Amino acid sequence: MPKSASLTNTPFLHERELWHARLADCLAEAERLGAAAAEAAFGLEAGLSVSVRLGEVETVEHTRDKGLGVTVYFPAAKGGTGLRKGSASTSDLSPEAVRETVKAACAIARYTAPDPYAGLAEAALMAGELPELDLFHPWDLDVAAAIELATRCEDAARTADPRIVNSEGAALETEQAYRLYGNSHGFLGGYPSSRHGLSCAVIARDEAGMQRDYWYTVARRAEALENAQRVGAQAAERTLRRLDARRLSTRQVPVVFAPEVASSLFGHFLAAVSGGSLYRQASFLLDGLGTQVFAPEVTIRERPHLPQAAGSAPFDGEGVATRERELVRAGALEGYVLDSYAARRLGMQTTGNAGGVHNLVIEPGLLDLSGLLREMGTGLLVTELMGQGVNIVTGDYSRGAAGFWVENGEPVYPVEEITVAGNLAEMFRGIRGIGRDVDTRGNIRTGSLLLERMTVAGE
Repeated sequence: MPKSASLTNTPFLHERELWHARLADCLAEAERLGAAAAEAAFGLEAGLSVSVRLGEVETVEHTRDKGLGVTVYFPAAKGGTGLRKGSASTSDLSPEAVRETVKAACAIARYTAPDPYAGLAEAALMAGELPELDLFHPWDLDVAAAIELATRCEDAARTADPRIVNSEGAALETEQAYRLYGNSHGFLGGYPSSRHGLSCAVIARDEAGMQRDYWYTVARRAEALENAQRVGAQAAERTLRRLDARRLSTRQVPVVFAPEVASSLFGHFLAAVSGGSLYRQASFLLDGLGTQVFAPEVTIRERPHLPQAAGSAPFDGEGVATRERELVRAGALEGYVLDSYAARRLGMQTTGNAGGVHNLVIEPGLLDLSGLLREMGTGLLVTELMGQGVNIVTGDYSRGAAGFWVENGEPVYPVEEITVAGNLAEMFRGIRGIGRDVDTRGNIRTGSLLLERMTVAGE
């Protein structure tokens, strides 16, 4: 059994011994009922969220959700191969409810077809001593203080300029969570985390029409959040700069993706190298391991142990120890994103990614956004993407966009109602620069991206 990361003495965690005991009982009951293997996961989330609009409180919500899920594996019938799998869940953690949940999972397993790839991850891969990742920083915030912060944020946006004529409001959220996982290998580990965020969106109007934009801040620690007035002012500034937007004629030009939208391109990359897409042969990067899939400027690392980062975790959803690794080195694909099931389907070993990646970090270059725009000269700066026009099987890419037309390295006017299109394989190989203006708010950390050429469709 691994050593748990240190826990803050807080009422939120005062029942953790009970949760550990219930999960252990769950696994023992599965064994008693004849399961060859079992795994169980417990999750608890508690939080406060408030929203204000036009200076008035719109919502106040306290949340507290908990649940226990169990999966059991039974051998195939005599003469068969593989394991039969059954799953069930409950929010009632009484001993009787836990036993009934395990019983239900076992009953389901008896009616499922055996799968030769089903089962727990290998015992040797389970996490040992859990690293301290500094993920848990609860915020002692009452409703009145939360409303005051959200109101200050919205007021800063609404009073920034007379052209700000309406608001979609400001929202503050604070959440604490506890994740616990165990399986019949003897692994039982858990860790707490926290997440706090503040956002604001407003509407501006001039003679040409209305525009909307937003800004947000998110962090594990409340002290690491951007100032409330700064978030509001940034939302107003981003909205105002979109006024008097134009459309473009259809053309092929270089494109810079701002950091807040550049991360979506790497999200499509992750979808293409995930186990499910690969074993279904539904990826444009099928058989791409060891090949040049990005420009040589691109190196991508998974860094699951960054302190306080959004995607940090000591182990994945199967108890496998997370580890730092390179997915892309100098443009070449070095690794896939696999859980144990997909790994078996592919004849490989899990990469510790049951549940997804943990902090995908794209190595930045030397230039910031302004430097990349100067490098581009004339082209399009994309600051917003809309729609879902991405085909992971073929790599075809087409999404609605808004941003700024750039000439001589400087934005000259905002643009809207355009589409940016290309093929992800060509787009990845056509990356000519990665900015040092890295957005660290999410699980994918990247700066701005300069792409050699895309089709911009407009008028």
